[in-house]
Formats: sequence, C-alpha cells, structure tokens
Amino acid sequence: MSTQLNNQLTNTVEIERQTKETNIALALNISGSQQININTGIGFLDHMLQQLASHARWDLDIQVKGDLEVDDHHTVEDIAICLGDALQQSWRNLSSMQRYGQRLLPMDEALIMCAVDLSGRGIYVGDLEFSRENLGGVSTEMFEHFFRTLASSAAITLHINPMYYRNNHHLAEGCFKAVAYALKEALGSATGENTTKGML
Repeated sequence: MSTQLNNQLTNTVEIERQTKETNIALALNISGSQQININTGIGFLDHMLQQLASHARWDLDIQVKGDLEVDDHHTVEDIAICLGDALQQSWRNLSSMQRYGQRLLPMDEALIMCAVDLSGRGIYVGDLEFSRENLGGVSTEMFEHFFRTLASSAAITLHINPMYYRNNHHLAEGCFKAVAYALKEALGSATGENTTKGML
C-alpha cells in the first residue's frame, strides 16, 4: 500500500509504501539543494540513486527495508514505483515547466543519449545490454526494469540509448546521470503553453 503526502511548505512529496516484500519511506523535493540520504540495503544502488538526485539537483531521502534474502527485484522495482509516484506528483504541481529534456552524456569511454517528455504517458524505450549479469549486488537486468517502472509510475516518456561502452559501471552510472540532466531540463521553468491540447 502506498500513501502520498504533499508538504506545501517545503515542496516535498513524501511517499510511504509497505508490502510483504518491502517497506519504503521516500521524500523528494525537485527544487532542493542536493540534500541526499539514501539507504536501500544495496550499496551500488545507493550510489546510482545518489548520482540521479545530485545531478538533477534534488533533495532525496530514501529508506528501505526489502527482502534482499530473496533477491534484489522487489527492492529495485518498489523504489522505482515510489520515486515515480513522487516525481509525477511533483511535476504535475509545477506552475510552468519546459516539458522536454535531453542529454548526450559521456562517462569516460561510455556515451549515453537520454530524452524525456513529461507527457502524462508512461512510456520507456531503451535497450540496456550489459556484459555482466551482476554489478555491485544488483542484477544488471534490473537497471532497465528500474527505468521502465520509473517512467510508468512518473507518467513520463523516457528514452535511453547507450551509444557505446566498455565498462559496465560506466554504462550504469552514465544512464542515471543522463536521466538526471534530462529531467532537470524538462522540469525547468518556462513561459507559455507546453501543449496545444490544453492539458497533459
């Protein structure tokens, strides 16, 4: 079960999700100052989420107790659900936004393209193929699942296209950073209408 609380004084969206598989408390402020505190039980996932929040210039607090004795699937998926819920509530509350964002990001030898549309439609398009099955305690197949779940939960269109890479760590980190910068641009303020339909 998920609950959503919007703190109007601080522009912070708080999400709590409790299931038989995970217990998650998350707080997101997309207009923050990089106050970040993340404890998922998986060190490498903490690192990736810290990159996302830091480069997007968010405040992000995530505290998780997951069934890691089973595997990492439920923890990664449920974090994406909660973060997406908070992100959707945040962007829908904006009085103005760019709507679209993109970034071509180099991470040493890796090059990742990312494009975002705050469309109101949860669509993910990408092809993340790693040469390792596990990276820092995370099944590499879960990175794409994270982004697909995030896009669905946040009601955004998200494209991630790795152009090339050699190092798996650089591929994963580059994807999170590219998404961060694309979201930062899309969430930026703008004048005028961002859709001819009248609403997203």
